[in-house]
Amino acid sequence: MWLAAAAPSLARRLLFLGPPPPPLLLLLLSRSSRRRRLHSLGLAAMPEKRPFERLPADVCPINYSLCLKPDLLDFTFEGKLEASAQVRQATNQIVMNCADIDIITASYVPEGDEEIHATGFNYQNEDEKVTLSFPSTLQPGTGTLKIDFVGELNDKMKGFYRSKYTTPSGEVRYAAVTQFEATDARRAFPCWDEPAIKATFDISLVVPKDRVALSNMNVIDRKPYPDDENVVEVKFARTPVMSTYLVAFVVGEYDFVETRSKDGVCVRVYTPVGKAEQGKFALEVAAKTLPFYKDYFNVPYPLPKIDLIAIADFAAGAMENWGLVTYRETALLIDPKNSCSSSRQWVALVVGHELAHQWFGNLVTMEWWTHLWLNEGFASWIEYLCVDHCFPEYDIWTQFVSADYTRAQELDALDNSHPIEVSVGHPSEVDEIFDAISYSKGASVIRMLHDYIGDKDFKKGMNMYLTKFQQKNAATEDLWESLENASGKPIAAVMNTWTKQMGFPLIYVEAEQIEDDRLLRLSQRKFCASGPYVGEDCPQWMVPITISTSEDSSRAKMKILMDKPEMNVVLKDVKPDQWVKLNLGTVGFYRTQYSSAMLESLLPGIRDLSLPPVDRLGLQNDLFSLARAGIISTVEVLKVMEAFVNEPNYTVWSDLSCNLGILSTLLSHTDFYDEIQEFVKDVFSPIGERLGWDPKPGEGHLDALLRGLVLGKLGKAGHKATLEEARRRFKDHVEGKQILSADLRSPVYLTVLKHGDGTTLDIMLKLHKQADMQEEKNRIERVLGATLSPELIQKVLTFALSEEVRPQDTVSVIGGVAGGSKHGRKAAWKFIKDNWEELYNRYQGGFLISRLIKLSVEGFAVDKMAGEVKAFFESHPAPSAERTIQQCCENILLNAAWLKRDAESIHQYLLQRKASPPTA
Repeated sequence: MWLAAAAPSLARRLLFLGPPPPPLLLLLLSRSSRRRRLHSLGLAAMPEKRPFERLPADVCPINYSLCLKPDLLDFTFEGKLEASAQVRQATNQIVMNCADIDIITASYVPEGDEEIHATGFNYQNEDEKVTLSFPSTLQPGTGTLKIDFVGELNDKMKGFYRSKYTTPSGEVRYAAVTQFEATDARRAFPCWDEPAIKATFDISLVVPKDRVALSNMNVIDRKPYPDDENVVEVKFARTPVMSTYLVAFVVGEYDFVETRSKDGVCVRVYTPVGKAEQGKFALEVAAKTLPFYKDYFNVPYPLPKIDLIAIADFAAGAMENWGLVTYRETALLIDPKNSCSSSRQWVALVVGHELAHQWFGNLVTMEWWTHLWLNEGFASWIEYLCVDHCFPEYDIWTQFVSADYTRAQELDALDNSHPIEVSVGHPSEVDEIFDAISYSKGASVIRMLHDYIGDKDFKKGMNMYLTKFQQKNAATEDLWESLENASGKPIAAVMNTWTKQMGFPLIYVEAEQIEDDRLLRLSQRKFCASGPYVGEDCPQWMVPITISTSEDSSRAKMKILMDKPEMNVVLKDVKPDQWVKLNLGTVGFYRTQYSSAMLESLLPGIRDLSLPPVDRLGLQNDLFSLARAGIISTVEVLKVMEAFVNEPNYTVWSDLSCNLGILSTLLSHTDFYDEIQEFVKDVFSPIGERLGWDPKPGEGHLDALLRGLVLGKLGKAGHKATLEEARRRFKDHVEGKQILSADLRSPVYLTVLKHGDGTTLDIMLKLHKQADMQEEKNRIERVLGATLSPELIQKVLTFALSEEVRPQDTVSVIGGVAGGSKHGRKAAWKFIKDNWEELYNRYQGGFLISRLIKLSVEGFAVDKMAGEVKAFFESHPAPSAERTIQQCCENILLNAAWLKRDAESIHQYLLQRKASPPTA
C-alpha cells in the first residue's frame, strides 16, 4: 500500500542528534531535563496496549466461495458465503472476524454428514469478532461453513464502501469498491482476517448489467440473474492461495486501455469514463515493470492478468490487491497536456511500488503485522530501482535520499519513534505503523543492505526467499537467512541492530595525518533530536561504513563494518590536501559529525561541485539536523547554505528548500520573519535568474522540477520580479490568453494567493470548480492555505469540509492552512477542535487522522501548546493516532527549545548580512 502524502515535500523535515559533546553543548538544554519535561507532559512513553488475542486455530478455511450483491442506490449489500473449512480439533464454536455485518443464518455441513445450524451469533464488536455457536460438536475433518449476511456500503473509505463520481453528463453516481488492508476484509464478509490464514477464493458479483465488475482474477462466466433482467452475475476464476487483505472487487463505470507485457500478461488500466487516454502512461510503466520484476526475482508473475484502476474516493495512494490494484486518480492518471512532471514521476513510483508487492507481499506474505515493514520497506526501496530502470533521466536515487532517507531519520530521532519491527496486536495498533519508519526507514536499511551485500548476491537471496516461501507466510528472519546463505555475510547479526531497536547512530569522526596516511578515529552514539545521548547503556549498531577521498569522489577507498563503539581506521596514501568523507552516496543510515578541520576541507566541494550531488545533499542535511539538535549553531548551517550558490541539482535544491522551509516556520514565531525571507531570496535568486520562466531547448524532467521549485520559493518569499511575472501569467491564464504549463501552475497559484486578496481566492475557487482533472483540483487545494487574511483563511477551512473537496483531500487543505502562516496554524488547530466530531467520524481508524493531526500541530513552537494538544486528545481519544500525537507534542517542545537557543544568534547574523551583503 502506498500512503499518499499531502504533497511530496509537505510531509517532510524534522530533527536530530549525536556524539562526544563539544563545550558549546554545556549551554544547551540537557537531554535529562528534556526527558523530565516530556514526562511532566506525559509524553515519554506510549500508553499500554489494548488486550488482544489472535483467532483460535481449531478451524481454518481452505476456500471461500463468496457471492456479493451490492445495491448502489441504498448503499447496502447482500452476501452469501460457502467456505470449505477444516476442523482441526473438536469444537462447538467457530470464531471469525466480522465488523459492521449482520449475519442472517449460519450453518456447518461436515463432509458426508448432515447440516448443523448455528444457534447463536455472539458479536465482540470491540475486537471485531463473531463467535458462531453450534448445538453439537464439530468433529475434526473438512466441511462447508455457510453464512448469509447483509452489510452497508459505508462512506469511510474502508471495507466494502461507496465512492462518489460524476458522469460525463454531470450526474452524481456511486461505485462500490474495496480497501481491506490492514483489517477491513471483515467489513465485507465474515472471514479469518489474518495474513497467515490463507485460502483460495471463488468470487461472484451480482451487479447491474451496465456496470463494470472486477475482482482479483479474470472473468470466467457472465450470465443473467434469474430474478432481474437488469442484473447479471459475474463469476471470476479461482485465485491462488492468498490472504484476505488482498481480496478486492469493484463495481462501477469505467473505460480502459490495455496491452500485453512481453511475458504475455494482460495489463489493463481502468479510468473514469471518457478518460481512457489518461491511463496510457501508467499502462506503459506497468508493461515495462512486470518483466523487470520477473527478471529481478527470477520468478514469473503468477496471475493471468493485472488491472490497475483509478478510484474517486480513496484514502491511501494505492493498494496492491493481487491482480486488481486500486489507486487514487492522481496516482494513476496522466493527462499529456495538463499533468506536471512531478505527477508523472509519482505515478511511475506508485505503479512500481504496487507491482513489486505482487511478488513481495502477495506471493510471499508477512506472517503477522509485526513484519509489515518487510512488505512496505522492500516495495518502497525497489520502486526506485524499477523507476531508475524505466526512467534513468529522473536521477531517482538522489531523490530517494531527500524523499525517504532523511524523512525517516527525522522521525527516528524522536524519543517517541519505534523500531522497524514493532509488536502489533489490536487492529487500532496496526494503522499506527503505516508510517515513515515502516516505509522510509525500512526502504533505507534495505538500500544499505543491498549496498553491503552487492546486487548479484542480493538477487540470488531474493530468489531463494521467494521460491521457498511462495504462497506461504514469512518473517523478517526468513529473509535474513536467505540473504545470508546467498552472500556468506552475517546479515541477521547486522540487520537486527537496525530493525529490533529504534533510532540510528551519529558517527563522530576526526582525522590525523601520519606521514602519507590518514588516521581516522570513529565513534558512534545514538542520535537524538533533543541533544546528545547521555543514558548509561547507549544502543550500538553494526554500521556498514564507506570512506571516500577527493582522489576519486565517486568510489569508496575503504569499506568497513563498524561493530563497536569506537574504531580507528588507517587510510593509506592520502595526501594532506585531500579531503576524506564518510558515507559515500549517503547510503548508510546514520548521520556524520566531522571535526572542524575535516568539515572545513569538505566545504569547498559544495561550492566547486567536486562532491557528488547526493553527498552535497547529505552533508547539508546532516549539518541542518545537528543544528536542530543543538550540537552546532544554526548560523553555521546558514553560512554553509550560502555556499550552494552554484548548485545545479534539483534534489539538492529540494532538500535545501525543505530545510529553509522548516526554519521559516520556526521563525514565524519571531518578529524577524521578514529577514529570513530576505535570506531565502538571496539564496534562490541566482538559480532563478539562470533558469528563467520558460523551458530551454534540451531541458528535461529535472529542469522542469527545479524551475517549479525555485519560482515557488521566490514567489512565496515575495521576490518582486517573480511576483510581478506570476501575476501577469496568472491573469493571462485566467483570461484564456495563454494557458500556464502544468509545471508552472503550482508556483504561480501559490505566489498570487500568498500576495493576493479575496478576489484572487475567489478566482482560484472558480478554477477548482471548473477543473475536470483531479490533479488540478489537488494542485489548487494544496496552495489555498497560502492566503494570509484571517477572514480568507476561515473561508478556506470551511471549503475544506465542503462537498467540493473529496474526503481524502480535506486533510491536505487543512494542512496547507496550518503550514501557510502563523495565523493559519492557530486557525487550523481551532478548526480541528471545533469540528473534531465530524473529522474523527470521517477518518477514525485510518492513517488520515494521524496525517491531519501531524500537519496541523507540528509547526507550533511554544511549550504550552504541547500541553494543550495533549490535553485535547486525552479528552478526545484517537487510538490509531496515539503515537503521532506523542511525536507532535515532542516536536513542539523541540521547536521551542531550538527557538530559545538560536533565535537571537540567527537574528544577529541576518542583520549583519543585511548591513554587509556577502559577495558571491
